[in-house]
Amino acid sequence: MALLRRLLLKFPSEVRCGPCLKYSTAAGEYGASLESIQEAATRIRPYANRTPVMTSDYLNDLSSRNLFFKCEIFQKGGAFKFRGGCNAVFSLSEETAAKGVVTHSSGNHAGALALAANMRKIPAFIVIPEGAPQCKLDAVTENGGKITQCFPSVPEREKTAAIIQEKTGATMIPPYNYGPVISGQGTMALEFLEQVAELDAIVVPVSGGGMLSGIAIAAKALKPAIKVIAAEPSGKNEAPDVALSKARGELVDLPVPDTIADGLRAKLGSLTWPIIRDHVDDVVIVKEEEIIVAMKLIFERMKVVVEPSGAVGLAAVLSNQFQVCEDLKACKNVGIILCGGNLDLEPLFQTYK
Repeated sequence: MALLRRLLLKFPSEVRCGPCLKYSTAAGEYGASLESIQEAATRIRPYANRTPVMTSDYLNDLSSRNLFFKCEIFQKGGAFKFRGGCNAVFSLSEETAAKGVVTHSSGNHAGALALAANMRKIPAFIVIPEGAPQCKLDAVTENGGKITQCFPSVPEREKTAAIIQEKTGATMIPPYNYGPVISGQGTMALEFLEQVAELDAIVVPVSGGGMLSGIAIAAKALKPAIKVIAAEPSGKNEAPDVALSKARGELVDLPVPDTIADGLRAKLGSLTWPIIRDHVDDVVIVKEEEIIVAMKLIFERMKVVVEPSGAVGLAAVLSNQFQVCEDLKACKNVGIILCGGNLDLEPLFQTYK
């Protein structure tokens, strides 16, 4: 918690924050549990990929640790989101599923839900904010999803999705603040600890917290001593709401970060926050330039494609905050979630047209 103590000094109570939202969720009453995550693993097994773990000697030397990369870039749909979307879709009864599903998402959850709905042969109504990468829009339409675009703000996304839900009777599947989604994302930790049992820590990118909270529940239940570290982009407006919420012990309402990591532009929810409050050990804040450097290293040294959000975990591990933190020095075997690879490469190829 050393990093968080320093954060409190940087952000005094009278600066940069809106109202604090308090929750009194008792332990054991979270939106997901080890049992629900294990059930999700069974449910999605016929549909989801068991993603590989990669290593890099160069990045090990650079970080002075043994790094293990859980490659959700090779998940169906190109991102971890398929796990939660698939579990949510296949959890529905036949009668409910027939009316379809609806959601709002900046991209990866949208594509994942459309893909899962297509597998179950039900409609998917997707609200996507303006400005989302074209590759993420394509992922929805290719799987039969019906897109509605809106102004890029969380209130507008939620309002538009609610209107569609009322018209269609479809089931709302939120991108992160939803029990079946959290449980689906938690299946990553089950796999990761089977693949690399000696992990001392898992570093997870965070915005809304569905992936982080699911992984935290599963990892801490299976290996209580493991460290679960959130990697959070500060954004151009320097709004690290997860870090500040952890430091204060209460959910702080800050603006959504304006960050290159477009998949991490969200706020913690009422279900994800209590899990993160109780089970996440620390938060590392990364700058925009650190994300870009991490992306470059992954491209050059691991020869795989990651989107900016997917590189945030490595950016955190290579940051000075992580390297000097006394609480993390004993963590020699560190797992990093490469959470997505849906990068729009068209501008690169336009150069040669």
